[in-house]
Amino acid sequence: MPESQTELEIKGHLTFLRIDRYKKTIITRPGARWQPLRYHRIFHFVNAEREKEREKRVGEREGERGGREREREKREREREREREREREREREREDREREREREKGEREREREREREEREERDGERAREREEGRERKGEREERDGERGRERWSERERERSEREREREREREREREREREGRETEGGERERGKSERGRKIERERERERERERERERERPRDDG
Repeated sequence: MPESQTELEIKGHLTFLRIDRYKKTIITRPGARWQPLRYHRIFHFVNAEREKEREKRVGEREGERGGREREREKREREREREREREREREREREDREREREREKGEREREREREREEREERDGERAREREEGRERKGEREERDGERGRERWSERERERSEREREREREREREREREREGRETEGGERERGKSERGRKIERERERERERERERERERPRDDG
């Protein structure tokens, strides 16, 4: 049996080459008979096969280098894609952070509005309680004789204050009318007239005050 079997390309055809180093024989195609050859012819075929194998290995190494280069470029592209994905994630994180800040600001403003509304409601409830206490005190005062007297006195004072405010509003309207009517020299005369009216009004006010002073001891009695 031959010791080795090698594939060679001879004249464009693939052939199985069997070499028996001891018998120095070779068969050039499957099914052919054994043919004795000189040693140097066997050596020639062996060297040719070795050269082919070497060239094949060189080609493989070149292919490996090309493959490594392609693999390196592929890894570089993948790293670039990963960097782009990281930049995209960073932009998304920044967007989320800005959104959180915006929502936080809105929540702060909402809490501030609620706090102001709560303080306003508390103030209104406090005023209502105070008014309720005042009304309760007034009812208690009206229950007794002295309470009724104090109530009457308070009502007189309240009515007087209301009348005084109404007179003040009337004077203000009068001054506005006079201000619109007066021009040039009439403005100066209007000032004198207003001064006399104000003085007369003040005199009437002093008279009313003296009248109230005279009435007060009788009410207390």
